[in-house]
Amino acid sequence: MRRRSLLLATGTTALVAALGGRAAAATSAPVVDHTAPVDLDGTEYVDLSADVGRVAPLGTGTVLVTFRTTSHRQAMTLLSASDPAEPSSNITLNLSAGCLQWSARENGAVLVDVRTRTRYDDGVTHTAAITVDGTWTRLWINGRAVFDTRQPHFFRSIGGLSALGIGRNVDSDHPGGEWFWTGRIERAAVWDRVLAEAELGAQSVRTDVPDMGRIATILNSNTPATWLFTGDSITHGALHTHGWRSYPEHWTERVRWELGKPKNRDFVIDTGVSGATSADLVNEFDRRIKAFSPQVVSVMIGTNDIATAGLGPETYRQNLLSLIRSVRALPGPPAVVLQSPNPVDPARWPGRVGLDRYAQVMAEVAEQERTVFVDHYRHWTAGGRVPLELLADGLHPDEQGHLHLVHKMIRDLRVFDADSKVCSLVIP
Repeated sequence: MRRRSLLLATGTTALVAALGGRAAAATSAPVVDHTAPVDLDGTEYVDLSADVGRVAPLGTGTVLVTFRTTSHRQAMTLLSASDPAEPSSNITLNLSAGCLQWSARENGAVLVDVRTRTRYDDGVTHTAAITVDGTWTRLWINGRAVFDTRQPHFFRSIGGLSALGIGRNVDSDHPGGEWFWTGRIERAAVWDRVLAEAELGAQSVRTDVPDMGRIATILNSNTPATWLFTGDSITHGALHTHGWRSYPEHWTERVRWELGKPKNRDFVIDTGVSGATSADLVNEFDRRIKAFSPQVVSVMIGTNDIATAGLGPETYRQNLLSLIRSVRALPGPPAVVLQSPNPVDPARWPGRVGLDRYAQVMAEVAEQERTVFVDHYRHWTAGGRVPLELLADGLHPDEQGHLHLVHKMIRDLRVFDADSKVCSLVIP
């Protein structure tokens, strides 16, 4: 805990990071920039009220915060400016149940209150940003836009701002503060202009691949989307699930029901076929992918390639590249998710012991083509062995294995919620 940069929530004074001596920022630099990382425990905050005059007049601009959570508290403030003499007069960037939220209130009247469905209380370092240009408000994560709204409220929308802080909000109803942060905040900055996508990427600790941003936008949008899963018998989900849901079916429940209306108007289509190879997906692209006009295409393939003559790792690589480029030639284009096959029991399937090489090829293709990559193979073998208890016959995941697959996918696509029925499901 860096006591020099904090005020305790009890009101005990500590030294605040020195910002007041800075000259007025040029348009290329932030007007406020707190760069000293702080670890907050849910009772502390950083007071920047000496700089509130720099942000209060801004009708457009950018807010950017780099953070990492260490809890799943319902409401946690990243940056908030408020009138502490009035009830509910504030403009705040925070996490609400893990979702990124931007809100502005004037004496209790809500001017804007938007939040993502995607969640960021995962203990990973993220950079969140808000840009307001007078027409649009856009929410960004790791350099990628994930949500937008035509409610362009910024600091100037709230009168009487005199408090500015990292890690809490304060008003007349909560003079000691509320919505305290638990975790690390590495940086908080405000610009008097809208940063472009490339600039936001440069200011972020890392940049998500474009397809990750597009999937987040689809998840956060109320426009119906079509999700397409394709692959072999594992995606098909037949027989070995013993009547339980396959991983695409679990995903269907998570998106079409648990994320709430109107996401139930999304469609999830499974064109996995038992015995399929990457060559089959290439040859049947029109029927298995193009015909459904998807917005997201998930491909899990490779388990049969290794046992098929002529489908060695390099041919597999070329087939994956062909699939990705064909998907990206479709209208939209759709976002691509590559999902590596799970490992198999080498004692029962000695002909597939080299499947790790196919998983590695898929990882290389995902990096080269900048697609989203869900690496089930490495996830399953992280403990140093193949988890045979997740396999029905040493090759196909059983009902436990499919749940394991979807939990990894849900986490990687940032919609994991421990309170959801899908995410908390335990199969006896």
